[in-house]
Amino acid sequence: MTAPQLSSTVHDLLDTRDPVEAARAHLAEDALRDGPLGAVGIELEMHLVDLRRPERRPRWSEVEQLVAQLPAMPCRSRVSVEPGGQLELSTEPASDVTAAIRALAADKDVLQRALRAAGFGGAAIGADPGRRPQRINPAPRYVAMAAHFEAMGCGRPARSMMSSTAALQINLEAGPEQHWQRRLELAHLLGPVLIALSSTSPYLGGSTTQWHSMRQSVWQAMDPARTEPYSTDDPAGAWASYVLDAPVMAVREGGDVTTVTERTTFAQWLRGEGPIRRTPTGADLELHRSTVFPPVRPRGFIELRCLDAMPDAWWPAVTAAVVTLMDHPTAADLAFEACEPVRDQWQVAARRGPADPVVARALTRCLEVAALHAPVPWRGAVADLSGLFDDGRSPSGLLRRRIEAVGPVRVLEEESRA
Repeated sequence: MTAPQLSSTVHDLLDTRDPVEAARAHLAEDALRDGPLGAVGIELEMHLVDLRRPERRPRWSEVEQLVAQLPAMPCRSRVSVEPGGQLELSTEPASDVTAAIRALAADKDVLQRALRAAGFGGAAIGADPGRRPQRINPAPRYVAMAAHFEAMGCGRPARSMMSSTAALQINLEAGPEQHWQRRLELAHLLGPVLIALSSTSPYLGGSTTQWHSMRQSVWQAMDPARTEPYSTDDPAGAWASYVLDAPVMAVREGGDVTTVTERTTFAQWLRGEGPIRRTPTGADLELHRSTVFPPVRPRGFIELRCLDAMPDAWWPAVTAAVVTLMDHPTAADLAFEACEPVRDQWQVAARRGPADPVVARALTRCLEVAALHAPVPWRGAVADLSGLFDDGRSPSGLLRRRIEAVGPVRVLEEESRA
């Protein structure tokens, strides 16, 4: 899916008598795109692992060389590199969830074959269980991001978030405008269930805090002004306010990126307050908008960002279940009802997962609904996933037991060979 760019007139409008309201109007206008449901995009991140020495993080020069030699993906997914060397595989928008899953599976197979031929592998799990957090990507955006988070007092979780976590992101159409409020509310209601369902991060950097999802533990320790859920009462307008009230992270000056270390919201910058001495432009607003990371983010379409990366055994079924619960009208109504008891229970789900009885009931009900209404090719896989949780197991729990048996680096290596 392609995110809309801010209107070409925004640069001029920011230089009006009331630039804050001009920016707010443009952000609201571009937040969501009216249209039918159906199209699906998937993004899957993987920890890059040297199969000969899985305990070490590859050097940036190795990553650059490796990515430069990758073949074109047959279904045209994009390969990009995250701060810690994680590889992200992003599909093009597909007509439906079945086409999206099949495209990602085909391209992931090609990517893994190419990685193995070069002596590497990709581990699609929510957190690197064995290697210490370390940023290796020298992109100016990531340098500025690390420095900003350090100045904001959350440098330690930011280092883990940037270099040692991996996500499964599902992108869906916003749908008809008259349903935006309920659709965004459903996405937020589902959030705790999706965290409990998808966690594959019981360890991070060689240790555990006993959180069900350690990926979520570091995200929830970040600056809440750019990572907490936002209000869905007025989806487009609330998003515009959220962006304007978030602190500016970095500013481009020519070819350079300058870190902003004094807490200054974009609205303050527009009003001439704070340390940035020049007037912001539309390009500045576009950069800033890309640096806010709530678990549900509107970009014309809807990004669901709260799921851990998952191995092949689980991500297709989880994707099919999530899209069914969001896009199938009957399933969506039933999921809304099932998830009401876990409204705003993001931290409970991240800490305890299905060990919390309220989260477990919502999760079990959602999987039952998804198994009934998912596209026919995925009903069996979703039913199997439902059975896993019915038996008191979970992907996170299974990984935890493996790590406790053979160690985190061994499990990282095993997952990268899968």
